[in-house]
Amino acid sequence: MVDPRKLNRRALVHLTALAVALLLPPVALAVDEPFFISLASRMLIYGLAAASLDLILGFGGMVSFGHAAFFGVGGYTVGIMFAHGFEGSNFLGLIPGSDNVLVVWPLAMLVSGGLALVIGAVSLRTGGVYFIMITLAFAQMLYYFFVSLQTYGGDDGLSMYGRSHFPGLDLSDDMTFYYVCLALLLLFLWLGQRLIASRFGMVIAGVRENERRMTALGFPVYRYKLACFTIAGAVAGLAGALIANQTEFVSPSLMEWTKSGEIMVMAIMGGMGTLIGPVFGAVAFLLLEELLSGWTEHWKIVLGPLLILIVLFAKQGIYGWLAGRRGAP
Repeated sequence: MVDPRKLNRRALVHLTALAVALLLPPVALAVDEPFFISLASRMLIYGLAAASLDLILGFGGMVSFGHAAFFGVGGYTVGIMFAHGFEGSNFLGLIPGSDNVLVVWPLAMLVSGGLALVIGAVSLRTGGVYFIMITLAFAQMLYYFFVSLQTYGGDDGLSMYGRSHFPGLDLSDDMTFYYVCLALLLLFLWLGQRLIASRFGMVIAGVRENERRMTALGFPVYRYKLACFTIAGAVAGLAGALIANQTEFVSPSLMEWTKSGEIMVMAIMGGMGTLIGPVFGAVAFLLLEELLSGWTEHWKIVLGPLLILIVLFAKQGIYGWLAGRRGAP
């Protein structure tokens, strides 16, 4: 039986976080610090990417070191389509460029999800350290592929001359863009919780605990894991589309293995197996980066011991500590 006090504490954490998220832009403008709106948008975007990783890492037990590949591909999909739309040309001579959100953002999810389907179809036939290394290898292959694409900037990246067009909304306004990011994050968290609570989510959790037993019970484990991996890749692609719009720039660094490591650190810091925990982790990670990088360029020296302390003494991460969750993730 769930302790009502823990439920109340968890609800209080959720409501407080939601209130802060909703009120941050007007407060930032009131104190004449619009920079905080841009920083908070970045936090929401990386929170979405970290939550998508948590879907396979925290709930599925699949340790992927190539998640940034889907993040970067989503960003490049938006950037490339924007470039062709700006030039009035077609991609591969067939697909007309566009900056319409209703076209390019779903396309970013489709391309990233399709890529995740292909990579997952190969990677999920292995397990353990082999799975980790194969996902890392695929991510590095994509990284070097985009480095070689001189048509789209190569190693220098690809600049966008504005943000995508959303009918009825002005995404060039930082506050509007912030609330769009917040709405998409909240939508994923709600849909993700529904997915986790469904039969599909129960099977994924069962596979994480004992894959052989789930196979013996007759569940098509491979297909369930592949579906979960594909969904996570598609959502990471959406996060990539958002970061491309936020910075108005994409580069191969979005899919480098270090970016996968950062997203994984966010998930671990916030609390795996919670979906919302990685959002707290993204906020904490980017706040540390912002505060400590002004003090020293070696700010990760501080982050390392902090992460060790969290792993040793707060196994449920920042969210678990705030919400009063106990036990190993």
